[in-house]
Amino acid sequence: MTRKTILTYGMLVIGLGAAGYLLYQTFREHSLSEIVESVRAIPTVHLAIALLYAFGSYLCLTGFDWAGVRYVKNDLSYPKIGLASFIALSIGQSVGLSGLSSGALRYRYYAHWGMNTEDVAKIVLLSGVTVGIGMAMLTGIIMVLNPKDAASVLRLSEGVVVGIGIGCLAATAGYLALAAFARTPVKIRKWTFQMPTLKIAIAQVVIGTINFALVSACLREVMAASADVSYLKAATAFVLANLAILITHAPGGLGVLEATVRHVMGDQASIGSLVAFRVIYFFIPFFIGLPLSLIVEAVFRTRKARKAGQSGLEMRETASA
Repeated sequence: MTRKTILTYGMLVIGLGAAGYLLYQTFREHSLSEIVESVRAIPTVHLAIALLYAFGSYLCLTGFDWAGVRYVKNDLSYPKIGLASFIALSIGQSVGLSGLSSGALRYRYYAHWGMNTEDVAKIVLLSGVTVGIGMAMLTGIIMVLNPKDAASVLRLSEGVVVGIGIGCLAATAGYLALAAFARTPVKIRKWTFQMPTLKIAIAQVVIGTINFALVSACLREVMAASADVSYLKAATAFVLANLAILITHAPGGLGVLEATVRHVMGDQASIGSLVAFRVIYFFIPFFIGLPLSLIVEAVFRTRKARKAGQSGLEMRETASA
């Protein structure tokens, strides 16, 4: 077993441990019946709107892959891109280590459609960059417009938080500038990256930001059913939760997201709203994506067997002739 594999599994174990501890701390004061009643108290209309926001987010996530496919100059159709993206991310975001799990699934599909390993790696990389750019953009907006909540959680002055926000926005602008003017690969230490075109870079910023804005709206919607929650505060909680998830590597942010949101929002984040958000944004897509992946795999195998059969038949006909 390589050192990298040991490190990966070690991070996964630590993440699971942190997730279990944080889930216990978040839910320990509530019985199962209280949690169920808290979820039932959320009006159906709020759950339906939250589902729409989640759907919009996963639609944006297909745009991450679309940008990556165009980045490698491939003309694969959007329906295929959307299928690969949804299956990979609906599963990857729930099981954790999304870059590895969703990357493996992407490779399975894109390789089947004729892409090589290098192109798939570039698609996964650009998708990861889009995640970072989208989160940086939303973080910058939130910290500039609502520094108070972030300052209280991070134990920093509001001026420092605003400065961080401006820095995030400046980093995004710098990325666009590189895309517009860099003609040679950008090199940072041993890492080399060929910048996308300005058109693709702008698409990354727009799609990435809208995606995380929709996830924040989904979170706000389930909380707004029982409390007067502003969108900016809900988005602040989501941004800070994602920063904590990056540090802990908890699978699907399990426990970390709930604990951070609860810490930022206080009683405004009911236990039921946290459970509802987890179910809507993670569990429902996962339980759609998993059987869909099995169906697609069965279709791939059937087509492969059919082609092998046709090839064998043609060979026999040629030999008999």
